[in-house]
Amino acid sequence: MSSTPQLPFIPGQRYNRRRDIHDIYGGNRQSGICPSSKFPFIFIFSGKSGKQHGYEDGWDNPKVFTYTGEGQSGDMEFTRGNLALKDHLNNGKRVFLFESDGPGYVRFVSEVECFDADYFETHDTAGKTRIGIKFFFKRVGASLPVIPSKNHLVSEPLQWANYGFTPPNATERQGLVTSRVGQGAYRKRIIHRWEYQCAVTGFDKLDVLIASHIVPWSKANDEERLDVDNGLLLSPTYDALFDRHLISFENTGKIILSNAIEKQAYQKIGVDGTEKINKLSVHNLGYLDRHREHFTLV
Repeated sequence: MSSTPQLPFIPGQRYNRRRDIHDIYGGNRQSGICPSSKFPFIFIFSGKSGKQHGYEDGWDNPKVFTYTGEGQSGDMEFTRGNLALKDHLNNGKRVFLFESDGPGYVRFVSEVECFDADYFETHDTAGKTRIGIKFFFKRVGASLPVIPSKNHLVSEPLQWANYGFTPPNATERQGLVTSRVGQGAYRKRIIHRWEYQCAVTGFDKLDVLIASHIVPWSKANDEERLDVDNGLLLSPTYDALFDRHLISFENTGKIILSNAIEKQAYQKIGVDGTEKINKLSVHNLGYLDRHREHFTLV
């Protein structure tokens, strides 16, 4: 019977990055992804300052943390730290997540495991559009449901050699707005954010649920298009009605029905007007305000 390896850090505790981490374990003191030269460890650091380089990290749900790969200019590639993260399970390396907590200090969050990754559109330090890599980590010991994918099942150990990562070609790069680039990672983040079920009904057949923008793609700016807070995971019926502004939601989550179609018509497709979203965050509300601007009761 195997035991869980002991953590070298205490969750929630603050550490001096140079003295408590790098002086003991090694690793690049400036990088966000730091493989240890002395131990089978990889340290990853997340903080608000990374946003200027096109990085945006965060917890999509209590079990899943999304993390942007390294590289401040040009397209990100699976080299150096990104490669180390990609192969960490096969190479027997443990990954420890820290968040910035003041100059020179970090706070230990959790040991995590990479189970998925995808490309997304972002910008570099100079503001130029580029392709980034989004890693999906889960807390060690957490279990996740199967997410349908043509490449792999997200709850299974990721076989990177078979994953088929192919950087977008020139044609795809020119059509990022309509291509798959970024939308695959976005859908995955929405699935994790809404904890694998329709935000309205709790329906959990992921192969038919839709990652629906609150503010439509055509009316959103580049940042809003891939902002997880601008998304709902919806069953097809609710997605179609929401997309056409025939339903919307109050900031409390309560559904609003348009009078553009008869109440009996809603009932025929299973919408009765008592539905409610229970997991809205404060960050969703601004987007819902904008959705309701185009919603009319008449």
